[in-house]
Amino acid sequence: MSLKSERRGIHVDQSELLCKKGCGYYGNPAWQGFCSKCWREEYHKARQKQIQEDWELAERLQREEEEAFASSQSSQGAQSLTFSKFEEKKTNEKTRKVTTVKKFFSASSRVGAKKAEIQEAKAPSPSINRQTSIETDRVSKEFIEFLKTFHKTGQEIYKQTKLFLEAMHYKRDLSIEEQSECTQDFYQNVAERMQTRGKVPPERVEKIMDQIEKYIMTRLYKYVFCPETTDDEKKDLAIQKRIRALHWVTPQMLCVPVNEEIPEVSDMVVKAITDIIEMDSKRVPRDKLACITKCSKHIFNAIKITKNEPASADDFLPTLIYIVLKGNPPRLQSNIQYITRFCNPSRLMTGEDGYYFTNLCCAVAFIEKLDAQSLNLSQEDFDRYMSGQTSPRKQESESWSPDACLGVKQMYKNLDLLSQLNERQERIMNEAKKLEKDLIDWTDGIAKEVQDIVEKYPLEIRPPNQSVAAIDSENVENDKLPPPLQPQVYAG
Repeated sequence: MSLKSERRGIHVDQSELLCKKGCGYYGNPAWQGFCSKCWREEYHKARQKQIQEDWELAERLQREEEEAFASSQSSQGAQSLTFSKFEEKKTNEKTRKVTTVKKFFSASSRVGAKKAEIQEAKAPSPSINRQTSIETDRVSKEFIEFLKTFHKTGQEIYKQTKLFLEAMHYKRDLSIEEQSECTQDFYQNVAERMQTRGKVPPERVEKIMDQIEKYIMTRLYKYVFCPETTDDEKKDLAIQKRIRALHWVTPQMLCVPVNEEIPEVSDMVVKAITDIIEMDSKRVPRDKLACITKCSKHIFNAIKITKNEPASADDFLPTLIYIVLKGNPPRLQSNIQYITRFCNPSRLMTGEDGYYFTNLCCAVAFIEKLDAQSLNLSQEDFDRYMSGQTSPRKQESESWSPDACLGVKQMYKNLDLLSQLNERQERIMNEAKKLEKDLIDWTDGIAKEVQDIVEKYPLEIRPPNQSVAAIDSENVENDKLPPPLQPQVYAG
């Protein structure tokens, strides 16, 4: 994924976040720009090709050994071997051929022994083991209680999950990519079985898959997170060293639209840094993704408070880069690789979790390739800052003489704040005038619409045709009615 850096800031086209195969899902630099689904297809093709090449190489070596053995037999001529010696040599040759073929399809025993030595040397303390055991027991109880609500389907899911964990126990000598492939296959098979056989609704399938991921990854975490057989730890140290060397980068260099002088914005920045650092303490990939999502939402809130308008994607990425540089999260590459390998793929391919995770991968890629042009600096200044000879902050402080009065420094600082407030006030006044104009236009528009309707449908008030007649005017029998009763007074 290519990153563009201009004077207005760092920009990534949203189309570049998507899978380069054009399926519409989010891609990932760890998957060479593919989404999880397309990457697995490409990985299977490459793997089948590699296996085919290995078999062809093994067969060629076997043919060469057979030809060499036949030629050695013919050169001996009259010196025939006894039957027992011939059988012994034939057995040795056969064993050697089998060993040669196995070398292409099994890990070296020396690597396994070295791995065992390293794991033994780095064994966790008993207190950590007890804490892990307590958490594992708690997650197991929660998983069982959750599955009880699904009755027969829950029992089948629990049985499959236990079988998967038992199978993974015997696959620890496999490469981490192969273990990841087994886990992804398990996710896919369970989800498809629930939808086809169990007729479980998609929203419930998503909840069940979250619980399955939590259960199995809590148990597998210590074996598959940053394994010794990978270079994850080496990448962690490299990115940490890189971020420490870039400690001098300021928000202005990245065109970050965040003003930390505002207390609310400063709090949001601190919360975002806390969330991205807290990611390393989580064991489940979904929980790590949740930390990235919370961090990103705090970033959007900080930008919104600073600009008084909703944040855009072009504002988000440079701010995320700044947060990563300022926080320097521990084991950043290991966490990204762990999420990529063992998270439920549907979370990384769509939704806000997938979007934020893809942006984090882009931010790390940008930091690894950051140069003078990316920060709008000259190569000379960039080299001086990287070497530690000077820094932008130190340069600003050196512009003041040592004898400068603190009051004068504060005065200039206040003048700078007043200038910012003046710009903000002008912006507010312009927006207020625009709003007033919009209200006037809206009022005039409503009045015109009412006038048009009145002219189109005029209201006519017509006078009455005849005078109002008496109630009994049409009663022809009025003359035959008896006279009304008159009140009479009786003397008591």
